[in-house]
Amino acid sequence: MNTAFGVLPMLFQHPSVYGPSRITPNLYLSDGATANNKLLLLTNQITTVINVAVEVVNTFYPNIEYMCVPVVDSPHSWIYSCFDAIADKIHSVSMRQGRTLLHCAAGVSRSATVCLAYLMKYHSMSLASAHAWVKSCRPIIRPNNGFWQQLIQYEYKLYGTNTVRMISTPLGMIPDVYRREVRLTALPF
Repeated sequence: MNTAFGVLPMLFQHPSVYGPSRITPNLYLSDGATANNKLLLLTNQITTVINVAVEVVNTFYPNIEYMCVPVVDSPHSWIYSCFDAIADKIHSVSMRQGRTLLHCAAGVSRSATVCLAYLMKYHSMSLASAHAWVKSCRPIIRPNNGFWQQLIQYEYKLYGTNTVRMISTPLGMIPDVYRREVRLTALPF
């Protein structure tokens, strides 16, 4: 599978839930512990750290720029309001040949949500494609349902169409990208 970033990331890095996950040549996604690990930041040549968690406090290292946009990981949190500002910041850092590490507490919901918004805005990816790409780089991503609804709204704002929709399942409303997972869990053993 080819993408805007070349061959699948597995060919240049094994996707991992530990440490930083490379999303683009200039964007990494991680948890809070990684964002506070000086060696990992230096090794990956991180120039900017963006924290979207309320419960993670960054250790500030010299020569690294920090941006904090505190968001609670709740389906009721309005993360949509920070999509453009964070996407614009990531893009700006990339244009200066810098590297951004985007993180929340676990690198699963909040930071993944903002990462998807960035890919839609600056890499012209549909929400479905952005999700597939980021999941291939960091298999543990799983934005909460409230964040999915906001991403669906953002995709419509950007493109006037949607590639992901919320569907009703025995487990409640979920984005249709998880339809297969729900079918598998519903199978009798």
